[in-house]
Parts: sequence; structure tokens; C-alpha cells
Amino acid sequence: MPPAQNPSSDPAAGVPNATQDLLSEAGHATQDSEFFNPIPPGYVPGRHKYVVVFGTVLSGIGKGIFSSSLAKLLKDKGLKVAPIKMEGYLNIDSGTLNPYRHGEVFVLDDGLETDMDLGTYERLLDQDLGRGNYVTSGQIFQKVLQKERAGGYLGRDVQMIPHVTGEVKYMVRDLAVKRDADVVFIEVGGTVGDYENAFYIEALRQLAFEEGEGNVCYVALTYVIEPPALGEQKTKAAQLGLKKLLEAGVQPHVIAARAKNPVEEGAKQKIAMFSNVPTERVFSMHDRASIYNIPESLREEGMDRGVLTMLDLHGRLDAKHEDRARAQWHGFVKKVNAKRKFRVRIGLTGKYAALRDAYASIDKAVEHCAAHLNTDVQFDWIDTTKMAAAHASQALEGFHGVIVPGGFGHRGTESKISCVQHCRETGLPYLGICLGFQMAVVDFARHVVGLADAASTEFEPNAKNPVIDILPEQKKIEGLGGNMRLGGKDVLIKPGTLAAALYADQLQGQKPNQQTIRQRFRHRYEVDPNAIATLEKAGLVFSGRHPSQPIMQMLELPQPGTPGSEGRPTHPFFIGGQFHPELLGRPLKPEPLFMGLVAAAIKRAHPDADPTDISPRWLVESGRPPTG
Repeated sequence: MPPAQNPSSDPAAGVPNATQDLLSEAGHATQDSEFFNPIPPGYVPGRHKYVVVFGTVLSGIGKGIFSSSLAKLLKDKGLKVAPIKMEGYLNIDSGTLNPYRHGEVFVLDDGLETDMDLGTYERLLDQDLGRGNYVTSGQIFQKVLQKERAGGYLGRDVQMIPHVTGEVKYMVRDLAVKRDADVVFIEVGGTVGDYENAFYIEALRQLAFEEGEGNVCYVALTYVIEPPALGEQKTKAAQLGLKKLLEAGVQPHVIAARAKNPVEEGAKQKIAMFSNVPTERVFSMHDRASIYNIPESLREEGMDRGVLTMLDLHGRLDAKHEDRARAQWHGFVKKVNAKRKFRVRIGLTGKYAALRDAYASIDKAVEHCAAHLNTDVQFDWIDTTKMAAAHASQALEGFHGVIVPGGFGHRGTESKISCVQHCRETGLPYLGICLGFQMAVVDFARHVVGLADAASTEFEPNAKNPVIDILPEQKKIEGLGGNMRLGGKDVLIKPGTLAAALYADQLQGQKPNQQTIRQRFRHRYEVDPNAIATLEKAGLVFSGRHPSQPIMQMLELPQPGTPGSEGRPTHPFFIGGQFHPELLGRPLKPEPLFMGLVAAAIKRAHPDADPTDISPRWLVESGRPPTG
């Protein structure tokens, strides 16, 4: 591997620490050499391996699911894996992207707003990710220009090659060091034909050259077309897409061929012939009944063994760890594929209901719970922008539970408030998320407290009773300036509440009255502290708060029979969080708020069901899903 450039003198002397960091990362390219290869401190060549996943033919064919499934197989074997998603757009993050264009915004614990593929990685790997796991062209260019302004390139003309590509290589190596990863999984967004991806592909070509043989495995995900009119599989598009990759100097080691039906042997041979990849390393990635079947399908195809062999990793495996992991995953997949005992109908009332990807994490969180609770969930999406507020009762007829999700902007909010009111007044199980939490506060203030003009200043800046407001003093306390409150925050849970029962597992062992959970936030508006006492006096319970500031983070109505609830509004299951619980839902660790909602929906739909099947004990004691 070409060595990092070493300056003859220290150019960082006498400059601020932040600038020194930039200069250190820039690599001090002062010598007349074309090798610009900045190496992060502590990096050991050969210690870390890389699997690079490219897409061809078209985007949206499941690179994220494929890459995370393959990463899961290696993690199950006891290896440390670290994924990174590379996006070609110039946005610094995904925070300003319209869900209709790019799906949901997934927020990491450290507050970075990313695309939905990071959620796929977190769910399948059961692993919290951070800023090092996601990069955009905008981030890369911003760092290069900051270093150039700081004098980091010492008079050299700054170019795409070697400086931008050098930044890409530095990031993936830095991630490998910081996560002590055996394998870094690199997913390049879009396809190899996209102009904006050219520098990523070139950087990853250089990475393999510098790391040496046996340290980088290229995987190309392609698509085999099967036109209904022809009745046979066609590989020409796949061949042309792979040719683009070869033209960029990248020889794939493995090809995963997406298709509706199993890829035929003849199609595999054609792909192999025109890509220089042995036929035995061309795998069929045809449609499965569930994405949760894909890891085992890849294992059956031998893809994990092939990658391990190419990267010489067999000596690092832990067979006992793999046995345990496979048994756990097999138990979940068995539940996913099993015939369900119950059936419920849950409605999601949102403004982006026309696109399922806009609420992908909610969809998955409900899916996990449905499997654990042996229930078929008919998940209906209701567009509140097309629903008249007066028609909420009609729109929600026949449902057994309702979710009001997060969102920004005034469109559809009055209809959401009407949906909350209907749930509260009829006993329909309700879960409010972020904006759904805020709308529950507005509904309670208007229709229980009697403040007819209660509102949020997000939608009515001059509201007479702003029960939801943007609070500069809170933002100052949180240190967020003019930005949203983002990322993981602690939530102090009130003892004896439904929230405390649902999160009992997470609270176990913590000191009384100091019990907290950690959730992820993405919002600007809060419950106005001036309204808290009035709302609580009328019976609204704030069961989750900021540990030290007057920021309300969970609300609920007491369940019937709760001590002290006499003469106050009660409800079988009415709860909301200012946070986004769906971002923490995992297949083997279903999110408690969603488990509670689905369990309450089962009880409403099947009032005569055996109590052990819907486990009311779980609802009030452990927060743990039923076993067996």
C-alpha cells in the first residue's frame, strides 16, 4: 500500500486545534507524488476488510436490504461489522428531503438525519449507528473545502482525484478504526451509471488497489428483467449495467441478481460470461415472502461462505455465537411465516399516506409486534389532507387501533385532532407520535379543559391559548440554537403509569423516581410550560419528562380502575410520545409502545380471547413480549 504523505515540517504549528485536525486529516501532500492516501491514526493495513455493494440497472431494488442481510450473516458469526451508506446528492443530510421523494427521514442517536436505509441496517443488525455510517457528496465536498481554506493541501491544486477520493477513503478507514470493525460494508446509493457516484466508485477502486488482494470484496446487485409478454428472463440490461462497472475499473467478485422468480441457470451463465465472474458466484436474489427470510436464503446460497473465503476471514469466526444468533433469528422468522391466530385493523392517519416509505419504520415496528403477538395486522393508511375534520368518526369506523404519526406543516392537522378526539371519546386504542403527541394535547385542551381556541403556534402563530409552542429558553438549555431537537435524549418515566409498565424491562434495576429510557427526537415545538398545570388538573398525565427541564415527553390517560383516576378521563390505551419510538423497533426487540397498541387492538377486536394469548400481564408488569 502506498504510504501516507509525510511533510518535511509541521504546517500545523501555531494554528488553532480545529485547523490542526483538518491539516492532520488532509494528509500534508507536499511531495511530488500522485499517491494521496491520508491514513487515520491507529489504522492497521489488513486488519479491516471491506465489502462494497454497487447497484446496476435501476435503483430501489433492495441494495440496503441485501447489504444489511449479508452484514447480519457475518455479524452472526461473531465478526464486528460497520455499515456506511454513500449518497450522491449534495444535501448535507436528509433532513430537508420531502418524504415523497426520498422516503422517511431516519434519525440516528447522535442526531444525524439520514435516509431510510440506515433504519434497515439498525433493525437487521440490532446495532445503533452514528455519523460515521452515513455520508453524502455534500459532506465530502464541505470537508475538502474546509481543509483547503485551512491550508491543508499546502499549495496543491485541489481536485476530484486525489483529494475528494482521498476524503472518501479516509472516512471508510476512519470508521473501521473507530468501530474496530472486522468488515466495513459500503453501500453506494443509486446506480453505477449516475454521474454523482463517479468519485465514490473511483475512490473504492483505489481502496482495493491500496489495501491489496484479499481485503476488498466487490458485490454488484443487478436486475434480471422478465417481460410478461416474452415469458423468459432477459439479462441484457444486467450485462450493460455490469459493463458500466467494469468500465470504471471495478471487477466485481460476486453478483447478486434480483428478479421476480429464481434466476435460471442460463441467465446466470450469460451474466457470468459478460462480467468475468464465475457462475458459482452469481447468486439469485429473487423475491421472497418476507425480507426476514433473506439472510437465511443468502446463507443457503453460500454467499456468506464465498465472501469469507475471498476476505480470508474464516479464522476469526465464532461458531457458538453463530448457533445462538441463528436460533434466535429462526424463532422470529418462524413467527413471521406462521399462520396467525388473531386479526386486527390499525389505521395510520398521516399526510404522506400515498407513499408507504414515508412511514417505513412505523410499518416495520407494527410488523415486528404482529409477529410476536401472533396477529395479522391490516394496516390502513388514511390521508388526513383529504379527510374532512367532521368525518373522523366515519373514516375510523371498523378500526381497532389508531396511530397519528409525526409531520410538519398545517395540512391535515385539524383532521388529525378530530381523529384523536374520536379515539379518546370512544375508547379506541391510540398511539400519538411526535405531532400525534402534540395534537393529543391540543384535543385535550379544547375538548376536556374547555379552551376552544387552544392551538399550536406552528400553525397559528398568534394563538390565544398556545398549548404547543416553540420555546427559545428550552432551546437554549438544550444548546440547539435555531435547529430542531434531534437525536437520542433521556426520558424520565413517572412510576405507576402505563409508560412505566410498558418500559418495565428497560427500567429494571434503576433507582426509584430516577428511571429513564432513551428515545430519539425530531421536533421544534413543545408543550407550553404555562399550560402543564391546567392540563394535569383536568386529568392528562405526563408520564415522561425531561430529566431536568420542564419539557413534557410522554402523555397518557389513566386506564380504568387506576388508583386516583376517579372522576377523571380514563381510557383502555391512550398514550403518546414527543419522540419517534418507531426508530428503535427491532425484529427481536419489538418497541414497547407498539406492542402495547397491538395488544390493546387485539383485546378490542377479540374481547373473548384467552388472556394468556394477548398477555395483559406483559402490559402491566414486564414490557416483554410473550414467549413461546
